[in-house]
Amino acid sequence: MEQLNMQDNDEIEIDVSEIFHVLLNKIWVILLAGIIAALAVIAGTLLFITPQYESTTKMYVLSKQDSNTLTSQDMQTSLSLTKDYAELIKSRTVTEGVITQLNLDMTHEQLLKKMSVDSATDTRILSISVRDEDPYEACEIANAIRDVAANHIKNVMDIDAVNVVETANIPEQKVSPSVAKNGVIGGVFGAAVAIAIVLITYISNDTIKTQEDVERYLKLSTLGTIPLSEDERKKKKRKKQKKQKRGGRR
Repeated sequence: MEQLNMQDNDEIEIDVSEIFHVLLNKIWVILLAGIIAALAVIAGTLLFITPQYESTTKMYVLSKQDSNTLTSQDMQTSLSLTKDYAELIKSRTVTEGVITQLNLDMTHEQLLKKMSVDSATDTRILSISVRDEDPYEACEIANAIRDVAANHIKNVMDIDAVNVVETANIPEQKVSPSVAKNGVIGGVFGAAVAIAIVLITYISNDTIKTQEDVERYLKLSTLGTIPLSEDERKKKKRKKQKKQKRGGRR
């Protein structure tokens, strides 16, 4: 049993080694496939995907019972209500108010997809971000959402302290799509497909080519090999050249 296991292990090692050599012999094909795929994805990204710009504004929400004094209870209450404020910002009252104010050609759902509301851990600061293909419109929408949301939070929560921490900026650089990231993904995918094709071709090819193949698959020992004559070598070379020319014409 031990001898059989050893033989099996040897065969596995030989197979892995052969696969490695097959891939190594086709390394330029694999690299070329990866480069072509990467260039195709980059071209598609530049030609067919619209760049998006993101503008962010920040607001500070504080619940105060007395406008002159601030207690630790007020701060804790404001902190626990931050998530409630975030939901109020995403409410239909705010989005439809912004759409009406800026005369935007979009629905409540479409505006929600453009905006995101985040709060830093253990703070009462809310960040409102808007993505749009127009950087100026992204800035305008973000500021409008902040202003409309501030009034809505005051009315619903009965507070009087919603302050602007940071007005929205006009973004100069796009946030998506990432051409470099997409190119890398496309290159890896192209190389992976090329490797898969090479391996499938190798595994499905059951022709016997070498003396070792005869001994391994047919379990027969070879007495010797007969070398090709000069004429046979020339014929084989001509056939190979013809195949290459046909392939080039196609």
